[in-house]
Amino acid sequence: MAGNTSNKQGSAVTAVNVAHIAGLNTLGISLVRVDYAPNGQNPPHIHPRATEILTVLEGSLYVGFVTSNPENKLFAKFLNKGDVFVFPQGLIHFQFNLGTNKAVAIAALSSKNPGVITVNNAVFGSKPSISDDILAKAFQVDKNIVDNIQNEKLLYGYVN
Repeated sequence: MAGNTSNKQGSAVTAVNVAHIAGLNTLGISLVRVDYAPNGQNPPHIHPRATEILTVLEGSLYVGFVTSNPENKLFAKFLNKGDVFVFPQGLIHFQFNLGTNKAVAIAALSSKNPGVITVNNAVFGSKPSISDDILAKAFQVDKNIVDNIQNEKLLYGYVN
């Protein structure tokens, strides 16, 4: 079934893992369906325990991942229906629907419990909060910008 994409990200991730199907225990796999509204995204995130292979079922997506330090090289591609892309384990990656129609993808992950760390939620939504001074210096922005991002996260409570 299609996920509800009427949220700030314009996407819905529907997971099928060991928490949903106990029979996946010890098999080392899980799946997700991702629905994207036009201009919807699955924001930058990491799966600490799995490699992901994504197949576009409908629409088109701009996808990519960033290698780790010191290169921090972006590998990105435009995908259409039937195209496949692999995101290596533990690397920051994303998907974005540039199209004017909805898009749907399915992803297989190489773990019964791949985990997910959404970068913006981890950095700007931690409890307790990371100090504004630390974040402002890390991102080279004014503290007011950090405050605005953190306040919006608290106000809307948005997550992936």
